Amino acid sequence: MLTALLAPRKSRTAKPLVEEIGASEVSEEVVEDDDEEFDWEIEQTPCKEVHESALNPQCHYGFGNLRSGVVQRLQDELSEVIDIKNPDFTPAAERRQKRLAAELAKFDPDHYLADFFEDEATEQILKYSPWWNDTYSKMLASLEDSQEQELHAVLVSFSEEEKYQLLKFVNKSYLLDKIAHRQVYYSLIDILLAYCYEIRVTEGERNVESAWSIRKLSPTLCWFETWTNVHEILVAFGRRVLCYPLYRHFKLVTKAHRDTVKILQLGKSAVLKCLLDIHKIFQENDPAYILNDLYISDYCVWIQKAKSKILSTLAKALEEASLTKAQLGLELEELEAAALLVQKEETGGKAASFVSTQTLGSSPEASDSEGSESESESESESESESEESAPGSTASSSTEDSASDQELDGSLSAPAPAPSLRDPFLHMSSTLLVHEGVACAPAACQRQPQALAQAPEARGPLIEELGEQLKTTLQVSQPEDATAGSHISMQDCEETTDAQ
Repeated sequence: MLTALLAPRKSRTAKPLVEEIGASEVSEEVVEDDDEEFDWEIEQTPCKEVHESALNPQCHYGFGNLRSGVVQRLQDELSEVIDIKNPDFTPAAERRQKRLAAELAKFDPDHYLADFFEDEATEQILKYSPWWNDTYSKMLASLEDSQEQELHAVLVSFSEEEKYQLLKFVNKSYLLDKIAHRQVYYSLIDILLAYCYEIRVTEGERNVESAWSIRKLSPTLCWFETWTNVHEILVAFGRRVLCYPLYRHFKLVTKAHRDTVKILQLGKSAVLKCLLDIHKIFQENDPAYILNDLYISDYCVWIQKAKSKILSTLAKALEEASLTKAQLGLELEELEAAALLVQKEETGGKAASFVSTQTLGSSPEASDSEGSESESESESESESESEESAPGSTASSSTEDSASDQELDGSLSAPAPAPSLRDPFLHMSSTLLVHEGVACAPAACQRQPQALAQAPEARGPLIEELGEQLKTTLQVSQPEDATAGSHISMQDCEETTDAQ
């Protein structure tokens, strides 16, 4: 009864609820228009494409592109995490263009060439074996004896900390269309590539730069990038590896590619273990924890319900994909060729300068040796001259007989010293000449008149007689024979003098 009293009273009239004010005042022009025929043909106009931003004022991002408006509310915090500005109003095509331009501006050829030629640190990094290598080897060894699903569950184990981490996640169901479902798998590859690079470079020991490296190397996390195939994911990852981190080598790109294939082949458990590690890294970093809310937490829940068959086909597609330096668009092959050419020219220049330095260094030694030889020859000549001139000076201060004996001994013994035998003219002729009654070498015969001129009073009848007896040529074959012959002639001369 009370309900019936409170119910509104129904209108019992058939009047329309909406009335048109001023409808009774009809002008005469309107009445005249009713008599005209109505044009049924509609004017045709070409269809104009409407911009995506006009239809969707807010662009989507996050896991499965299900989020929007988050960055606008957290702009101050996300500015240090992502590189894109205003992602809520930036379409996907514009994001990619800005990302490519930023990578070209960041690429440093000098840094790349330094790591290319000095690759000792890179080779050491490549030798590191992460945990999934041993697990992958065990899987290959026992794949024939065990079922794949049971094998993955046994080989990949979780720690107590990881189990506790799993308990914090809320169970969710995700309604994804076909395109969004494909995007989720593609973005998973991109995130795992960045994670594999970081684990290998740090050799499994996380540091304060780990969160920065993972989000910087993943265009999905840094630019909210979307993908259409596997190859473009590898290209984007390779470009960022050669532009941002400390170690920029193409071998690290290929190694991370192989590591990601192994993780996907190990199944959901291995992928979940990697995602939990990424979640922990971001959670410990103040600005990066927002990426957990946008991507990683949802991935940790979703991967547990993913189909293993789809992961295996995804791993196969990633394994068959290939990447070359020319596909990165950074002109790496041209840079390497130019650097090798410059290095070759520098090596040739250094070798030439080294040879010229050795030549210049050896020439002073040769000149010094020649100078020492000339000095020794000059000293020997001066000694012979002093020996030749000494008897003349002694004879001038003594009696005539003793002077003549002394001069005779000096003149006959002149060829005996060793320096005169080393004279080049003596070696060429191998003869001793008698000049003005004195036995001497060809060079010494020219200097002998000067020695005799210094003591003119010593030249007497005895010397003239001896000169007539000694006007012979002594033929010798070697300098030793010449020396012996000169000594024999001196003994004969002394006996003749004594007899006289």
